[in-house]
Amino acid sequence: MKQLRLGVLAGLFAAAGVLSWGGARLWDSFGTLPSVPLAAPIVLAVIAVVLLATALSIRSRLRAQRERRPGAKGVEPLMAARAVVFGQASALVVSLVCGVYGGVGVFLLGSLDIPPRRDQAIYAGFSVLAGIAVVAAALFLERVCKLPDDEDHNKNAAAA
Repeated sequence: MKQLRLGVLAGLFAAAGVLSWGGARLWDSFGTLPSVPLAAPIVLAVIAVVLLATALSIRSRLRAQRERRPGAKGVEPLMAARAVVFGQASALVVSLVCGVYGGVGVFLLGSLDIPPRRDQAIYAGFSVLAGIAVVAAALFLERVCKLPDDEDHNKNAAAA
């Protein structure tokens, strides 16, 4: 399984942001702009918490197993792989979604004197911050589930 690359996530965020900014300008010229839902940052924060809780749980179970504590539960490889896939998928989708919210938020910065638009800009900003938390939690989860011999294999492959 390939690791997430921060450059790819940033590229997705930037591309979605530019496209949504242009789309928001176009949509606003035709009438009303679709709103950023209040639930967007809440849902993204919940996803970040779930990813972080999963990573911390797996890390503590791996530590207990490594220290050979009596009664320590091991980590099933398939469960760890599913957790990593969930984290990677979440990070990729959230990069796109937060790019959209970021682009709309940048567009709304021009009309902060209108209270509904100011609220929408605030929701978009919190959505981007919650999205950053999701990406950070996904990267942490991926790091927790990385096998120690993966690093050795990559060093040997680079030397050859």
